[in-house]
Amino acid sequence: MIGKLKGTIDEIGEDHVVLDVHGVGYVAHCSARTLAKLGRAGEAAVLFIETYVREDQLKLFGFMTAMEREWFRLLQSVQGVGSKVALAVLSTLTPGELANAIALQDKTSISRAPGVGPKVAVRIVTELKNKAPAFAGEMAPSIVLSQELGEGVAPAPIADAVSALTNLGYSRDQAANAVAAALKNGGEGADSAKLIRLGLRELSR
Repeated sequence: MIGKLKGTIDEIGEDHVVLDVHGVGYVAHCSARTLAKLGRAGEAAVLFIETYVREDQLKLFGFMTAMEREWFRLLQSVQGVGSKVALAVLSTLTPGELANAIALQDKTSISRAPGVGPKVAVRIVTELKNKAPAFAGEMAPSIVLSQELGEGVAPAPIADAVSALTNLGYSRDQAANAVAAALKNGGEGADSAKLIRLGLRELSR
């Protein structure tokens, strides 16, 4: 199995890249976000690889980070989500945005991905709800907070602080991330006023 490739970009297609590794050209199918982050032909690149072996084909999928590859695998554990739909979701949302959308049960954001209808979006947020924090990396605390906000079980000071920041024009994601950082600095017992103050400090950085 191929897990990682390091080589030179030979060409970039609409949905794939050809990576030259010691004279052998590997075709790796990628999300639009990954393709956009790659350099131009002739430049060096490293891709994390997911290898699919079928009776009639061997297919490689390439990702900029191991986390993106993990989300590619996780998305396909949902009924009705194959490799094409998983790549479409990852082309539309970053792993962090996807984790937040699932935590907040935000079906609309996920259904923006081509080929993802309302039913599939519902299955994604429902079936992956409890797995999102584990696949959020350093964003895990804010994902857990977003989940609590989405379920209406977040402590009052936290919910009030997030509400105050969103009223100031920040998005729900920005507010949740800022309050999560504020909790880390201010402690679990901080009141809403302190969380708002620390949150604004985070947002101004």
